[in-house]
Amino acid sequence: MASSISRFEKTPAFAQEPSGSNSLTHRASDGEMQQTEGVDKRCLLVLDSRALDRECLARTLTTHGLGMEVGAFGSVDEWREKKGTCPSVGAVLLNIGARKVADVAAEIAKLAAEFRPLPVVVLSDIDDLGQILRVLECGARGYIPTSVGVEVCIEAIGLAVAGGIFLPASSVLAVRHLIETERPEAQPMAGMFTLRQAEVVQALRKGKANKIIAYELNLRESTVKVHIRNIMKKLKATNRTEVAYKLNDLFTGNAGYH
Repeated sequence: MASSISRFEKTPAFAQEPSGSNSLTHRASDGEMQQTEGVDKRCLLVLDSRALDRECLARTLTTHGLGMEVGAFGSVDEWREKKGTCPSVGAVLLNIGARKVADVAAEIAKLAAEFRPLPVVVLSDIDDLGQILRVLECGARGYIPTSVGVEVCIEAIGLAVAGGIFLPASSVLAVRHLIETERPEAQPMAGMFTLRQAEVVQALRKGKANKIIAYELNLRESTVKVHIRNIMKKLKATNRTEVAYKLNDLFTGNAGYH
């Protein structure tokens, strides 16, 4: 990432700039680009089959000072057809949305091989350690969950361009949980809950409120509620009190349900 970021001037979409002008040229279309003199001319290639999502992402990254040109395309093939609008790729950001890595592993591996040594970073709605590790195994140089803010996203891209690998903080917490599964109290949860659900379970056992759980696990409160609903479903419980009761049975070895 460039050490200094030029300030962009706002120019209406489709505006025509005079010849030799140094101000921003902004074209709001597929393959959207934003340019200004003095900014690193390498291009961040954003790949997303969803037109609105990729265009909004491209605009947001540039507006918040990415420091690179941004080219947004539906696929690599589309980029090849319009390569003149993004000729010098510096990094690739692949937005897989809610798709599981098993469905896009081949695509990620192909991109990583084609653009090597340039970094390929994956943007995903899923924040799961297993998914993250699989993406890295495919050759990606970073995994950005959509739960982070745009500033973190930009820093993650910059880290990848600089040769680093970005992982969300949640994955570090998940690794910590894996280490803690050595303890006897964690064994009853093996195979029953996901890593994130297991962390929520531990918090529920301590009687923590949703807001506290969300703060401690760096999650949105709505996400915590989703995890609790899934935990209730697995335990066949109808409320938090019943969840606590069944968890107590689970950890004391008296569970009579599956």
